[in-house]
Amino acid sequence: MQAYPWIRHYDEGVPASLEPYPDMTLPQVVAGHAEAVPDEKALLFKGAAVSWSELDEKSTRLSKALGAKGIVKGDRVALIMPNTPSMVIAELAIWKLGAIVVPMNPLYTEDELKDVLRECGASAAIVLSPFYRKLQEVRKHYTFRFVIAASVAYDLTFLTRALFRLFKEKKEGHRISLVQGDMWLSELMESEHAGHATNIEAPLPDDPALFLFTGGTTGRPKCAVCTHKAMISSAMQISSWFKVVLKDTRPVVLLNMPLFHVYSQIGVFGVALVEGYPSAPVPNPRDLDDLIATIRKLKPAVLPGVPTLFNALIAHPKVRNGSNVLGSVKLSVSGASPLILETKKRFEALTGGHIIDAYSLTEAMIASVLTPIHGMYKEGAVGIPAPDVVVRILDPEDRHRELVTGEVGEVVMRAPQMMLGYWNRDEESAEMLRDGWLHTGDLGYMDEDGYLFIIDRKKDVIKPGGFQVWPRDVEEVLATHPDIREVGVAGVPDNYQGEAVKAWVVPREGCQPDPEELRNFCRQKLAGYKVPRYIELIDALPKSAVGKVLRRELAASHRL
Repeated sequence: MQAYPWIRHYDEGVPASLEPYPDMTLPQVVAGHAEAVPDEKALLFKGAAVSWSELDEKSTRLSKALGAKGIVKGDRVALIMPNTPSMVIAELAIWKLGAIVVPMNPLYTEDELKDVLRECGASAAIVLSPFYRKLQEVRKHYTFRFVIAASVAYDLTFLTRALFRLFKEKKEGHRISLVQGDMWLSELMESEHAGHATNIEAPLPDDPALFLFTGGTTGRPKCAVCTHKAMISSAMQISSWFKVVLKDTRPVVLLNMPLFHVYSQIGVFGVALVEGYPSAPVPNPRDLDDLIATIRKLKPAVLPGVPTLFNALIAHPKVRNGSNVLGSVKLSVSGASPLILETKKRFEALTGGHIIDAYSLTEAMIASVLTPIHGMYKEGAVGIPAPDVVVRILDPEDRHRELVTGEVGEVVMRAPQMMLGYWNRDEESAEMLRDGWLHTGDLGYMDEDGYLFIIDRKKDVIKPGGFQVWPRDVEEVLATHPDIREVGVAGVPDNYQGEAVKAWVVPREGCQPDPEELRNFCRQKLAGYKVPRYIELIDALPKSAVGKVLRRELAASHRL
């Protein structure tokens, strides 16, 4: 094995390699836990619990029922649901048939749902009841073999279910009437088909398990194809990092980031699945009161998030009042956007645990670069490659030329678990995957210790008057201003420069920063061509479902 410079900075106990990775499928992993620790908790939700043996049994019943309705190996099944136990059970049931899980953002508009459904060619859909009516509109333009509606009531205890039906079911849009031919998930689980074997063709380790949509911020969403073995391999790599803190315990892992995103599906849920940790699905992480109540009750050791969430928790009155509500959290992982040092320090002070930064892509199936937990921390770095992940920096103009330490170029990655490609998009797959290397489209550099610094997306680079400006450079400076809560930067058309730097600023509560004063602030820390020509104060930044600032939407909103 090549002696990569980053390996010497691994925390004690993290191996240089985990190869060979097991030839297993995700249902086999769950079956193993059901046999070894049948009564241990697999899922925790609103006072209810599902053991590993129950999870295995329920998913088997559902897989047989879905098989009886015609789902076979290779079919795609859309899951239009937030994080709930039913979603996890449905995923496992689909995998047991050798079919492919396609998790979708339930907040998609009707037009967005039509686009992603046509892209993946889903045969069937399982949808949580509040989103059923929206799907009915979509069905005027897209045909499913069948649709299954799920109710969150199915996942609750008897008492909580009764209270939910009395006070929330109708008020929050959960009470619906199904069209003829559709079924409730609970009815399907109890149907005559659920107890009978069908001609099920079990999946193989290298079979597709997941279609994960790319963020769509650089164009029309595409399906990145992930295999069973890839998901297991990624989870093992990340788990080797987590175990530095978690040791041999069985910690509760909070599933508060959406499972339709690679970060949560593989980087969090995958770890819990592979290691046999109990996970706690959270349907709406934006409901901070509910999230804090869940943390207080379940005392999770692992709390994933994005900088926006960590900042919101830091500022929340129930956290600021000294109640130590976050005291159980031993490890937090921050993804989707850069973690500022001030946020890291303040959150670690609240929890007494560790927060690490992470970098990856959907196409890399969370082949990760992470900051060490106890090792050297370098401000601005996203970390070092995990075991069996290799990162290089190539000349963007000559992709055959590797750049030296400190030079900015395109970040390329290689790992055992890269996507197979984009579904039905051979040309784009070939552009992204070349000779086993994933070309990320991100610009960055590595230092002599193997730490990776991401500068920006190639497509986000702003070119005022022929210069090059990376939005992140400007954002990091403005983020230090005491009157600014959040900031996003993008390039906008300009008659004089061709393209100009613009900053959209969300002020802190009670503040109204003056744009010219902010420009003067930037002039003290940035070269003149990087100082924003335009500054606009706004109430909120447009963000993706996982908190990533959507620079394209900012640029599209620009008005002179």
